[in-house]
Amino acid sequence: MKKLFDDVSYQCSKEVTQSYSTSFSLATKMLDVSIRQDIYNVYGFVRFADEIVDSFHDYHKEELFNRFEADLEHALEHKISLNPILNSFQNTFHQYNIDRKLVDAFMRSMRWDLHKSTYLTEEDYKAYIYGSADVVGLMCLKIFVKGNEEEYQRLKSSAMSLGSAFQKVNFLRDLKDDYEGLSRSYFPDVNLQNFSEKDKMRIVAEIEDDFAKGLKGIFQLPNTARLGVYTAYKYYAKLLQKLRRTPSTNIKQARIRVPNYQKMSVLARSYVKYRFNLL
Repeated sequence: MKKLFDDVSYQCSKEVTQSYSTSFSLATKMLDVSIRQDIYNVYGFVRFADEIVDSFHDYHKEELFNRFEADLEHALEHKISLNPILNSFQNTFHQYNIDRKLVDAFMRSMRWDLHKSTYLTEEDYKAYIYGSADVVGLMCLKIFVKGNEEEYQRLKSSAMSLGSAFQKVNFLRDLKDDYEGLSRSYFPDVNLQNFSEKDKMRIVAEIEDDFAKGLKGIFQLPNTARLGVYTAYKYYAKLLQKLRRTPSTNIKQARIRVPNYQKMSVLARSYVKYRFNLL
């Protein structure tokens, strides 16, 4: 039965989310059960694509990515895949009528990571962030509003700003690993060999502006999604605070993290605000 295979596929997507990201998994658990699985399905898809270009150093990455992309194309066209992660994603893709252009933009940014190591212009930087993060936020937004196109268009700009903020926080947090391990430099006009406090604070200010725009949209989300997205926002805001306090030289030397006990604290405070209708 296809339903049994779908159920197994969904469990795989959930397991990927829980295994790869404690923070995202906690935030997803704060979503209403009616949309939770679909967010797992989106995360599993984007996580696997990202893993190919970021982690599989002992294998032919481009060949693996080409195969993954071909399997994705088959899954979206035929509404089934023997890859359970892609099978889960195609179900969500079709259920919510997600724009194919969003998927294509994401895959384009991931493919850039195979060869492109430096983003010298603001245009390239924004194009990469749009494809790697903004469109993921838009896929999730389509699920949050249950496919309602009017609501989607109304909240689209805020969702993109939030996606950009999350990605830029990741860039700043992963500065050392990206530069030393993957030879990547995402921030234009920043010399990572001489990463200064001024550079750091300019990036922090840019992220804070994105967060301010994104937060407005969070408060307008349906109740089924608001707590989960707000929890993710608070976690990333906490991480940004920590990055702000960390000297630029230290950011280059180690990956900055938020301890699990602080993540749980963020979760608890977010839930209290939600329960008392403060969101």
